[in-house]
Amino acid sequence: MGSASRGTSTNGFELICEIEPPTRPDLTHARHQIGVLAPVADAFLIPDNHLGRATVSSIAVAHEVQAMGGHSIACVNSRDRNLLGFRRDLLTAAAYGVGEFLFVQGDKPTAGNRTGDLTVRAMIEEVRAVADDPVYAGRPPFRVGTAAGLRALPAWKHAADFVFVQVSYSVDALLRWRDTHPIDRPVYAGVMVLASAGMARRLATTIPDIDIPTDLVERVERDQAAGVDAACEQILRLRDSAAFAGVHLVPVSRYRQVAAHLEGLL
Repeated sequence: MGSASRGTSTNGFELICEIEPPTRPDLTHARHQIGVLAPVADAFLIPDNHLGRATVSSIAVAHEVQAMGGHSIACVNSRDRNLLGFRRDLLTAAAYGVGEFLFVQGDKPTAGNRTGDLTVRAMIEEVRAVADDPVYAGRPPFRVGTAAGLRALPAWKHAADFVFVQVSYSVDALLRWRDTHPIDRPVYAGVMVLASAGMARRLATTIPDIDIPTDLVERVERDQAAGVDAACEQILRLRDSAAFAGVHLVPVSRYRQVAAHLEGLL
């Protein structure tokens, strides 16, 4: 299933690229993102009904990534599942050879309600219990990650195999958090391309404590390429800091520009 060494990085710094999952029964766009980003990505993160809207199963798309020769991490949210549904997902993942997950609570849904049956903590505990289940005998254990805000990490989250830190536009803030909250497992800093001033306003209302520099918003208003440049500069600074195992990059619609910019730099 999973592997501690996912990609082809030679310097120990991994770039995990998030792709936009399909909202229609067509994998063409997902395959295109994977193909374009493959030269710079060590792994791909596939969101699960992200933004609270229905998408193709993250596990199915993770399998597609692997079929194209890539390494995948399937995001799975607690919002949409009861225990039986989650056990179905684990069986499906094992059948497909998908072995890495990022567990999250999930955004507020645009239709229906949260199930309230599972928490991220319960999902981690359920995955750990799989090791003793004869159904999974002979298969490598699943690797699971969890998300963290720029605050103290709850003790139970230390049971995860890796940690994704929330998106930040400040390298200094990420480094301060890393120094203040030691974690003895791989930690990936969140970096998101700022595509527009409108996107900046939306992020400010949806991500707690995010600080988007005014000068960056102004630069993006003048030139949309400025958001790509800033994200790539941030990635290189984080790599050079040696404080993180890598970056979780959200390129949004700018994945072509990001791939072109980063190729040869990482």
